[in-house]
Amino acid sequence: MRFDDDADLDTSEVQDVRGSRIPGGKATVGGGIAGVIVLILGLLFGVGPDQLGLSSGDANSREDCRTVAVVNSVQDFWRQEFARRDADYSAAPTVLFGERVGTACGAATSAVGPFYCPGDRKVYLDLGFFDDLRTKFGSSGGPFAQAYVVAHEYGHHVQNQMGTLGRSQDGRRGENSNAVKVELQADCYAGVWAHHATTTPDESTGRPLVTELTRADVRDGLDAAAAVGDDRIQERYQGRVTPESWTHGSAAQRQQWFSTGFRTGDMARCDTFA
Repeated sequence: MRFDDDADLDTSEVQDVRGSRIPGGKATVGGGIAGVIVLILGLLFGVGPDQLGLSSGDANSREDCRTVAVVNSVQDFWRQEFARRDADYSAAPTVLFGERVGTACGAATSAVGPFYCPGDRKVYLDLGFFDDLRTKFGSSGGPFAQAYVVAHEYGHHVQNQMGTLGRSQDGRRGENSNAVKVELQADCYAGVWAHHATTTPDESTGRPLVTELTRADVRDGLDAAAAVGDDRIQERYQGRVTPESWTHGSAAQRQQWFSTGFRTGDMARCDTFA
């Protein structure tokens, strides 16, 4: 996965509240709860500055800048997709934090993994999760695995704007629950973005921000999707699979729905509730 070396990154779409941060970011104080057990069994990808003159060349070498570039690309796509449907897309910032953060959905720690908070319409991400994705969950990793994580969370933001996100809040779990269907739809929306990533023009340059997405990149994304399937996580951490407690879907389901979005590029094909 590569980005246009000559494009400027819009860092206003990312709020960096870490101790060491993207230049120009502002520090805030957050609070945290939740533990590793929540990370393992609750899991993952849940619902839960100023223009700095950085270029996409930085995104090809720095993880935090890569996150900014992915956020820019994902939101460029959804803005244009909503406009094509005569609808308005409301941008959502990503908040990079370390260890703990305060949100409109309550306090959280890094242990809960990346999440989207509908209360303040923000995506929250501790970049250390990308190491966990490899070391704790067995993903192959890679830049596009990271992009998949970010795009999945923005899938929840799209759901929030379309009024479907709340369907996961009925308190039910299990392989056929609305909670699982909401997560699989966000995977599909991530695939839809990936389908269009190398053809979506950046609003400032008119050229695509993502210049290359290879088959190996897509394999990394699929591998990440499988690694955070409920069955894989349960097998790894509790030694048995209990579908009645699933909240995100199996490895095969997550791969299937990401692939559906990537293959078709059509968000209408992401109706996991049908």
